[in-house]
Amino acid sequence: MVSGKDTKLEENTELRRLAEEQLKAKSPETDFHRKYNETQRLFHELQVHQIELEMQNAELHQARCEIESALESYADIYDFTPVGYLTLDRDGTILAANLTAAGLLGIARSRLLGRRFGLFVADDIRQFFSEFLGKVFANRDKETCEVTLATESASTVFVHIEALAFSSGTECRVAVTDISERKRAEDELLRAHNELELRVTERTQELNRINEQLILEIEEHKRSVEQLLIACQEISRLKELFHAENVYLQQDLARKYNFGEITGQSESMSFVFAQIDQVAPMNATVLLLGETGSGKGVVARAIHRRSSRKERPLITVNCTALPANLFESELFGREKGAFTGADARQIGRFELANGGTIFLDEIGEMPMELQCKLLRVIQDGEFERLGSPHTIKTDVRIIAASNRNLEEEIKNGKFREDLFYRLNVFPIKIPPLRQRKEDIPLLVNHFVAKFNKKMGNQIEIVPKDTLTELQGYRWPGNVRELESVIERAVIISQGKMLQVLDSFETYQKAEEPSVFEIKSLEELEQDHILRVLQKTGWRIEGEKGAAVLLGLNPSTLRARMRKFGIARQ
Repeated sequence: MVSGKDTKLEENTELRRLAEEQLKAKSPETDFHRKYNETQRLFHELQVHQIELEMQNAELHQARCEIESALESYADIYDFTPVGYLTLDRDGTILAANLTAAGLLGIARSRLLGRRFGLFVADDIRQFFSEFLGKVFANRDKETCEVTLATESASTVFVHIEALAFSSGTECRVAVTDISERKRAEDELLRAHNELELRVTERTQELNRINEQLILEIEEHKRSVEQLLIACQEISRLKELFHAENVYLQQDLARKYNFGEITGQSESMSFVFAQIDQVAPMNATVLLLGETGSGKGVVARAIHRRSSRKERPLITVNCTALPANLFESELFGREKGAFTGADARQIGRFELANGGTIFLDEIGEMPMELQCKLLRVIQDGEFERLGSPHTIKTDVRIIAASNRNLEEEIKNGKFREDLFYRLNVFPIKIPPLRQRKEDIPLLVNHFVAKFNKKMGNQIEIVPKDTLTELQGYRWPGNVRELESVIERAVIISQGKMLQVLDSFETYQKAEEPSVFEIKSLEELEQDHILRVLQKTGWRIEGEKGAAVLLGLNPSTLRARMRKFGIARQ
């Protein structure tokens, strides 16, 4: 790079040359002039050279200052670095050392120089260190080792050493790091480990002795149990002679016709069992159809327990119990702040059921706006949480149930036709209890045994006239109603005979009440709703619907119908 001063000199030289050329043009050049001009040129060159020397001298002075400053910084870094640095010759004599190395050895740096580093190494490993130093100069590569140093204060220091020979082959640089704390921690850990091993060994021996004693006691106990079992078997044999038709034999008979939690031997239930066995191993969507209380939830559990997903959860969603404004967040989840009051993130039922089965009970109650989202889950296996743009994948088997005629709901514009076809892949119709009366004795025995165990009763006999009366009733509440009747009977029964005090004749002749019959307000309301529904052809909404005639909101009327178990036959 050309400096400003050099540029100025060049300009002056050029001006002087032009002036000399003009002078030559005006008068002939004499010998005197030539000598004068030569002298002037030499004087000019001397001036330029002097300026160049002054500039070089200034640059050298600046470089010297920078080098001295760098050396001072390097000396500070070298002296006060946390690692001790030494320079050794082939014999291990210390040629140079920083303050950290002197402090590590507990000696002043001035007294350290000229001494052999091997004198600070513990006696038992000096030969090892001498061989290590020879290896450093021989291999010309970085070598490491760990040694014990003895300082002048007689204290012991454990150090890690890294050594590398210089390219001359006569000196090497040694870095010394204090690892005393780490070494002491390792020794303490080893000592603790050895103590633990000793305690474990002692405890194991003690447990072995206890185990041997327990084995002897168990063998003695087994002999006592065997003798007791022989005595119990004899007692049981004698007892069975007097209780040939006790409740336990009835339970055995009922179990013969049990299908998981489902009890029945009728032809219609046998067909349902066959359908369950057929569809359970598949991942097909199942639609359960039947009246309230007929056992749709029990069938759903039976399908799940016979499927390949039985180790994963069965998540049940009762669509009639969910408020309309919480339907979406309950099924698909929500993010914090998705709507007013959503102060925490919530995982939806479909996300919880991933890998398992979800049972959508009373699917006909699902709002129309959510049926589209459910359809997407069935088709694509994905959805979004409320308030989140991120898509969630799920692998869920869907079992849906309804006590409604979904095809009628489609005609009334309350259920999506495309969703119905997706759900109706494998429909199973569960017959009402009045269509399988031959199962009632099995169900009665099953419920008697269940509530005997629950309440500690010993009911063993069900009178034939009671069974006849139970089989003659229409059971609008189906199996659920029968279970409630038997539970009440077990509670009030005294002794070993079942006493059913419910009046079934009253229910069967509800449309023609006796003048002496006194009904509760709830029963009157149930009868009134049933008559209005029959009058309107079971139409609920619209100007000619039952809701208008009763002065109720359609959703309120449906809730009352579910409460009383009223369903269109």
